[in-house]
Amino acid sequence: MGIRVAVAGASGYAGGELIRLVAGHPEFELVAATAHSQAGHRLDVVHPQLAGLDMILGETDAATLADADLVFLALPHGQSAALAAQLPPEVRVVDLGADHRLADPYAWANYYGGTHAGPWTYGLPELPGQRELIAGSTRIANTGCYAAAIILALAPLIAAGAAAPADVVVVAASGTSGAGKAAKPHLLGSEVMGDLSPYRVGTHQHVPEIKQATGATGLSLTPVLAPMPRGILATVTAVPARGVDPRAVLAEAYADAPFVHVLPEGAWPHTAATLGSNSCHLQATVDVDSRRMIVLSALDNLGKGAAGQAVQNANLMCGLPETTGLSTWGVAP
Repeated sequence: MGIRVAVAGASGYAGGELIRLVAGHPEFELVAATAHSQAGHRLDVVHPQLAGLDMILGETDAATLADADLVFLALPHGQSAALAAQLPPEVRVVDLGADHRLADPYAWANYYGGTHAGPWTYGLPELPGQRELIAGSTRIANTGCYAAAIILALAPLIAAGAAAPADVVVVAASGTSGAGKAAKPHLLGSEVMGDLSPYRVGTHQHVPEIKQATGATGLSLTPVLAPMPRGILATVTAVPARGVDPRAVLAEAYADAPFVHVLPEGAWPHTAATLGSNSCHLQATVDVDSRRMIVLSALDNLGKGAAGQAVQNANLMCGLPETTGLSTWGVAP
């Protein structure tokens, strides 16, 4: 018998990716998968890529989930906290939603609204000291997808004094799966193909999460919807300290990080190279004209930005090597 795992919100894109990773994990045993409107449907009908997984999606309630040793919550923002509160304290929980990411109630109210549920241990192992905190916790708040890409690019630079925290500008493009699986007119193929469109300009909900994790005090984020199913490419710029090589700072910070790769000089991150992996690719330089520091960051928003990150956190919680059941290499072409 392996570690008994349940996935709530299994009908969505992140939920389907979680099921795929859990089913292939050498130490995990999938015992329950739940959904709302898709409850009662076959899992492999909802997710054709999971053909052969003979399971019926159950109702999303505490009774269905409480028999597991480990529960992943892949629910819409604002729906995880009440359900998690009903689970036994010994059940390990990784929440892929935003409910428990923010420590500041004002930031929650300003960007999400509603009742602030309070913070859990933040689930980004690459932050200093965070692996140990995650390993000792039973409740983990998984990162946001944009947040993972941007924090990994920025946090070591601010921590080392290599980048000023007050003037950070980010433009980041994401695939359509980041918007979820619900049918929305602006996500129709006819609307998305051949188009780039900004959204939530100056108001994106991952801004307070990024500031909280990096120490940035001023951050402008412009998200862009790109005509691709999955992937994020973030361009992060900041004012550098004189004479600092940002690439060298990142390389030192992630020398022992199995999923963060600072690319060789002259190689630039692109989303296809991270597809299907739990890796983040980074490259950095200093603009010859503005002298601003530029860091490019690429990851799979359903991998390191969601489900892969959640499994990495769960591995640490369960005393397993953090790489267990996860790939550092993408799928090509």
